[in-house]
Amino acid sequence: MPTNPLVFDGHNDTLLDLFPLAPATPRRTFFEQSEQGHIDLPRARAGGLGGGFFAMFIPNRFRKGHARPRPIQVDGRLEYPVPPPVEQPYALELSLHMAAGLFRLEQESAGQLKIVRSAAELERCLKGKTFAAILHAEGADFIDPGMDALEVMAQAGLKSLGLVWSRPNLFGAGVPFTFPGSPDNGPGLTRLGMALVQRCNQLRIMVDLSHLTEKGFWDVEAQSDAPLVATHSGAHALCASPRNLTDKQLDAIGRTGGMVGVNFHKGFLRADGNEKRKTSVSEIARHAAYIAERIGDEHVGLGSDFDGAWMPEDLGDVTGLPRLMDALRAVGFSGESLKRVAHGNWVRVLRATWGA
Repeated sequence: MPTNPLVFDGHNDTLLDLFPLAPATPRRTFFEQSEQGHIDLPRARAGGLGGGFFAMFIPNRFRKGHARPRPIQVDGRLEYPVPPPVEQPYALELSLHMAAGLFRLEQESAGQLKIVRSAAELERCLKGKTFAAILHAEGADFIDPGMDALEVMAQAGLKSLGLVWSRPNLFGAGVPFTFPGSPDNGPGLTRLGMALVQRCNQLRIMVDLSHLTEKGFWDVEAQSDAPLVATHSGAHALCASPRNLTDKQLDAIGRTGGMVGVNFHKGFLRADGNEKRKTSVSEIARHAAYIAERIGDEHVGLGSDFDGAWMPEDLGDVTGLPRLMDALRAVGFSGESLKRVAHGNWVRVLRATWGA
C-alpha cells in the first residue's frame, strides 16, 4: 500500500460548529472523537489531515449554519432566494467569538495545534505532525467602511479573507445557489471592495475568490498583485453551478500562479447538481483531474467545506480522506503530483502571497 501524503485543506466551517453563538446549542470538543460534524483532532489524525483553513462564517440570524431556504422550481431550474445582508456589528461579534475560540483551542492543545501565520510555520507543522490552522474569514461582512476591524483582525492573525459569501455586502456580491447557473449573474466589487483587495495585498492577507460573482472575480484580477485563489470551488464545465469556475477563470488562476481547492459538496460536483443523490469521491477526483489538465497540477488543491456541506457517502468525514487519495491516484495523480495536490500547492501559494 502506498503511503499517503498529509492533506492540507482549503476550507472548513468547524469553528461555527464548535462555537455557536446560541448557548443552548450543544458544543462538542475538538480534542475528543465525536459522531457529530466532520472534523475533530482524533479523526483528523486517523484520516491524514494535517490542517486547514478555519473559516469564520456568519449565518443569517435565525438560520442554522449553512441551511438554505427551500428551492423554487423555475423553468426547470432550482432557484434559492438570496439571503439578505447581515449587520456589521453582529458579524463582528460572531467573528470575534469564533476567532477567540480558535485561539483557545491552540492554548488548550498542549502543542498539538498551531495557528500558522507563515508558509515556513505551515511546513514545519506538516513535517512535525502539529495540526496547522489558518484563520480565515468567509465573507467581509464583519469589516466596517473604515476597515478598522480588518486592521485589528490582521494583527490578531487573520491571513485569508473571502470577500463575500453567497449574499451581498459592502464590498461585493456573491453568487446564488441556482442550478444550473452561471457565475456571471451579479455585480462586481464596489469601490470599497476594490480598496479592500488593495489593503489585503498590503497586509499580506490572501483574497479568496470562492462565492464571488464572475464580475467580482475579474475586478480582483485587475486590483490584486497576488496569485488568484479559490479555496473551495470546482469546474463549471463539469457541474454548472454558479459556485464553480469557468474555463476562462481557471486560465486566469493558472496565469497568476494561483490555485483552486476542489470543493467536496455533492451539489458542486455532480453533473446534475443534485446534492441529495448518492455520490462518490471519484467526483472530487474528476474535478481535480479536469483542472490539472486545463492549467497544470501545480494549481490544484483540496477545499473540502467540511462541517458546512453534504459530503460524498464513501468519504463521510475526514476519516475518508485515504479513499480520496486512492481516487486521485486512479485519475493519474501519483508521487510528487499527489503531494502537490494534497498540500504542496497550498504551501507554495501561501508563500507567494504572504511573502514568507
